[in-house]
Amino acid sequence: MPASSASNRSPVLDVTNLETTFATPEGEVKAVSGVNFAVYPGEAVGIVGESGSGKSQIFMSIMGLLASNGRARGSVKFHGQEILGLPVAELNKIRGARMSMIFQDPMTSLNPYLTVSRQLTEVLVTHKGMSETQARSAAIAMLDRVQIPEAAQRFDMYPHEFSGGMRQRVMIAMALLCQPQLLIADEPTTALDVTVQAQILELINELRRQYNMALTLVTHDMGVIAGLCDRVLVMYAGRVVEAAPVQELFKNPQHPYTAGLLRSMPRLDELKHERLATIPGQPPNLQRLPAGCAFRNRCERRIEICETELPPLRTIAPERSKACHLPAL
Repeated sequence: MPASSASNRSPVLDVTNLETTFATPEGEVKAVSGVNFAVYPGEAVGIVGESGSGKSQIFMSIMGLLASNGRARGSVKFHGQEILGLPVAELNKIRGARMSMIFQDPMTSLNPYLTVSRQLTEVLVTHKGMSETQARSAAIAMLDRVQIPEAAQRFDMYPHEFSGGMRQRVMIAMALLCQPQLLIADEPTTALDVTVQAQILELINELRRQYNMALTLVTHDMGVIAGLCDRVLVMYAGRVVEAAPVQELFKNPQHPYTAGLLRSMPRLDELKHERLATIPGQPPNLQRLPAGCAFRNRCERRIEICETELPPLRTIAPERSKACHLPAL
């Protein structure tokens, strides 16, 4: 649903001033800094940025899955309930049941020593109180729903006996078994070939509509964002540098980093001999961020103030904001 129609409803997820830091021998690393956003029922919000921009750490913070040296501050409300810092026993009542996550690599998320049947039925027995027989029936039905061929025959197989695309479908089935109100998909198609990628994304979108489920999609792929999302947040060096409805962002990007990401996408309507545009340089070290704008050393449009002052994220139009000193692109 468009953000405008969602704005008069209560958000499923409401994140306010989220900061995530990691203690390291070399000093503190601020992976996420002052992030704010909300996601509404049936809405898909994309979070895009280069590797290391902080997008995955937002959701590891939300899910309470940070590494032992990580700490999250701020506020994360799920249906109005504060969940940041919630005891594990309380958070477990929400995770997997009302809020689920699909991870990048199903082989590291699925237990290689347990059958797929055991891993799926355990979710329903734990969160829904089903008997083993009921759980098997419901889990096989969900595997059918995510288009795993001969689901009943494959049900008692181990993860390594499935292809990459099938393992990802198993992960989606596991995430959707309890019909969550929020699905977090972190680079859900990274390791898959293009054909399977399209099928997985279409499946996620179809299930979102069927269950009126809120979806947050973490990716570095602007094409995936364009095809699936209503709104998009662009991350750079741990901060949101632009937020906009997806069509407006693609039509008229207002941060130089966003414009660079869009220029670097291959296009079918461009001449074959034209070289693919790139963003010069590398993302900054989060332990030693430069003064002023973190993007300034890679920005062709930087001005004097960019060297010394961090641009705040400010509203530039209804439902649009950017963290840039430039008035307009």
